[in-house]
Amino acid sequence: MKTQLQSTFANVQWVEIAEDHCDQRLDNFLITRLKGVPKSRIYRIVRKGEVRVNKGRVDVNYRLALGDVVRIPPIRVAENAEEAFVPQHLKDALQRNILFEDDGFLILNKPAGFAVHGGSGIDSGIIEGLRQLRPEARFLELVHRLDRDTSGCLLIAKKRSVLRRLHELFRDDHVQKTYLALLAGEWARKKMVVNAPLQKNVAKGGERMVIVSKTGKAAETVFKRLKLYRGATLVEASPKTGRTHQIRVHAAYLGHPIVGDERYGLEEVNRAFRARGYKRIFLHAQQLVFEHPATGEKLTVHAPLPESLEDLLKHEEPL
Repeated sequence: MKTQLQSTFANVQWVEIAEDHCDQRLDNFLITRLKGVPKSRIYRIVRKGEVRVNKGRVDVNYRLALGDVVRIPPIRVAENAEEAFVPQHLKDALQRNILFEDDGFLILNKPAGFAVHGGSGIDSGIIEGLRQLRPEARFLELVHRLDRDTSGCLLIAKKRSVLRRLHELFRDDHVQKTYLALLAGEWARKKMVVNAPLQKNVAKGGERMVIVSKTGKAAETVFKRLKLYRGATLVEASPKTGRTHQIRVHAAYLGHPIVGDERYGLEEVNRAFRARGYKRIFLHAQQLVFEHPATGEKLTVHAPLPESLEDLLKHEEPL
């Protein structure tokens, strides 16, 4: 059923950012403020410069600061925005995959196949599912993101102050992230630090791509070989920076793309692995280590590898 819209446009809004919205991404702020407006429309008005911060243009990734003044243009707002549909199997997966939780945040072992949030043709994701499971929660926001088909540790803040602190830790590289990945081919090295700058690009079909480029942003990933198989290598990947698709692009840069990576991998290789049961990208956010924002103590959270991937590895021939 379609949501009925107001027949008149709202006036221009000028919103001064208070502490509650400090350090929030502009897109998330607008999505919350303009309930019922499609995300694609929100992204478009920002891209066209209709949304201004302190009278200047910004992109959707801009983080709001205390005292910023945001101009929101006239836009139709839904009178009764329909709640996003969240499938029951996602709700069930969320219920049984909480690795850690306290008053300030929780860490999920994100299941593969689910986006972290709705948008771009996706009705709902992890965050919408959590909000429906916990309607009493006043605040639930993603601290960082994982690709749709990547599983593993995902941080969700339950307080604005905690979100700000965790964002600081990520920005200052004080969060140690460790991933497990299965690379195509037999990687001869035991350990390697990849320093290859990355630049966002757009493919002909409109698909977002990231490429290695001298004009890109600095990116560093440490790869450590864990086990060598015939035709594949299990590695531990530790990104020291947080660029989009960083591990995936750096793995391909090594000449050993991640098994099942349809964007940066090789189709013939992926086809061969699919025939052996690999239905998704073999990338798993295994561990997070950081200073607890409230206690200051070191916190280590580990997400076990999904059974489906564990079972596939058991059938690989070790070298």
